[in-house]
Amino acid sequence: MTRYSLDPENASKSAKARGSHLRVHFKNTRETAQNIKHMHLRRAVAYLKNVMGHKECVPFRRFTGGVGRCAQAKAWGTTQGRWPKKSAEFLLQLLKNAESNAEFKGLDCDHLVIEHIQVNRAPKMRRRTYRAHGRINAYMSSPCHIEVILAEKEQAIAKPTEEEKKKVSQKKLKKQKMMMRE
Repeated sequence: MTRYSLDPENASKSAKARGSHLRVHFKNTRETAQNIKHMHLRRAVAYLKNVMGHKECVPFRRFTGGVGRCAQAKAWGTTQGRWPKKSAEFLLQLLKNAESNAEFKGLDCDHLVIEHIQVNRAPKMRRRTYRAHGRINAYMSSPCHIEVILAEKEQAIAKPTEEEKKKVSQKKLKKQKMMMRE
């Protein structure tokens, strides 16, 4: 059994899945994974399907070099976005696996939330490309490891509203104490 980078808060109410040495670009997958973190499972699956159909984009926040702008990125409060199809497919497969693990544990799949998702670089795979004047350059791929933890969340309970005391400044408090003494 492999170690995950994070242990779930309640192991009986969570399900895990991971993929190692996946032949999909690390940078694209990292950006896609960051965007579905803390989403409900059903929403994440719908979102990834929308990404594959170019209906919603993945906002690129860290690895932004050469990434073009798109209007769909405005929904996420940024300007740069893409539709990494292969990353979305791999993440969908992983979420499906985690969901079936949760189902096997007897968890309610409608209340599952992506509690933790992490993408790490895997060892690069080497190929070579031929250049001018008889030279050869490296032609590397950037695979990745992905791990997901789904947790069952209860329904959000509305907090009872308490009447907030109006904050009084220190200066005003001292003034009131002075008036009380006199």
